Amino acid sequence: MLRQFDSLPFRPADILLPQHCEYRKWSVVACDQYTSQPEYWQRVEEYVGSAPSALRLILPESCLDGPNVETDIMEVNNTMTRYLREDRFKSLPGALIYVERRLDSGKVRRGLVGMVDLEQYDYERGATSLVRATEGTVLARIPPRVAVRKNAPLELPHAMLLTDDPERTVIEPLEGRKDRMELLYDFDLMERGGHITGWKLDEEGMAHVAAALSALADPAAFRKKYGADSGEVLLFAVGDGNHSLATAKECYERQKRLTPPEHWANLPARYALCELVNLHDDSLEFEPIHRVVFGVDPQGLLQALLAAFPGARPGEGEGQVLRFVYRDGAGSITVPHPAARLEVGTLQGFLDGYVKEHGGRIDYIHGADVARSLAARPGNLAFLLPAMDKDQLFPTVIQDGALPRKTFSMGEAHDKRFYLEARKIR
Repeated sequence: MLRQFDSLPFRPADILLPQHCEYRKWSVVACDQYTSQPEYWQRVEEYVGSAPSALRLILPESCLDGPNVETDIMEVNNTMTRYLREDRFKSLPGALIYVERRLDSGKVRRGLVGMVDLEQYDYERGATSLVRATEGTVLARIPPRVAVRKNAPLELPHAMLLTDDPERTVIEPLEGRKDRMELLYDFDLMERGGHITGWKLDEEGMAHVAAALSALADPAAFRKKYGADSGEVLLFAVGDGNHSLATAKECYERQKRLTPPEHWANLPARYALCELVNLHDDSLEFEPIHRVVFGVDPQGLLQALLAAFPGARPGEGEGQVLRFVYRDGAGSITVPHPAARLEVGTLQGFLDGYVKEHGGRIDYIHGADVARSLAARPGNLAFLLPAMDKDQLFPTVIQDGALPRKTFSMGEAHDKRFYLEARKIR
């Protein structure tokens, strides 16, 4: 069965599922959420208590700059080892899991859990690989994440790959096969996470997935869809977890340098567990990721923004409109002839330079209400950005390369992937 996936960058994996525990307390949201809301993680901590939980196997990004980060990482690795020793997991060799996630909104997101071949993934701008990043990778963000992963015996994924499948040929047909698949889990997630159910694919289901993905990867079909000048096939774009996957890639590259090439295919680190989702899933909505700048003079920053772009003026007009809010007011600035295609590109380049010169800190916030709440505090300024049309994602990545970092989010923070499955990487 696995040979049908030989030419594909996505394939079945030896998946570990927790056992002898309460799944609702085990499963927690992706570590890169609620970075400016420590009260969220405190609630999760209190709810989980001493129960076995993925919370003990991950490090929230809000802790990466903490004073005890090295001790925290050591504790995560020790807990992974202890959970393995305690037989905390059951193994599903060579498995794919069909997932239905009923979101807090009531919509259902369908996905497929397997592993991606990091040899066929490249996060560099201008990449021509089958799997590519959707946003610019900030290299400075990778070393702290490598520190968490490099000695870890397990990975717990929150990366989500997107495939552009408007005919719904890969994942959606699995819904009609649920009665022929083994039910693996079915439970409510904490903190407005909704409900999640998963089934293990049978051989016929895996054969269907391999054939459908192979059809999407056909070069002739790809060029017919995107144009004769579209270049090499782009099969998957990373929707969520760009830096998480880039970290996995870096850890694999480090192992390659210590391993003869003939053994690379057998390195567990060559692969990373992830969830595959159809870009055209009805539940999938692209939400903007807003910018909140902390520790600045809002008026001074806005004046610098006006001065940075020729012809920029207060108010809304022809061009890109950048809307802002802070404690003393709200408004907008129009940039008439921007060099960047998207508002987020225009704004991000300016903010990076401003913070580097004047100080302050930028955070990336899901949800306009949260951004407004943070902006109401002294010394903070929020920019509320528009949503991107998801139909433009693949054409933009194909033609222009990766988008500016944190351009879009697939849903609100509580809709993000929750940790559940695991896989050995050493």
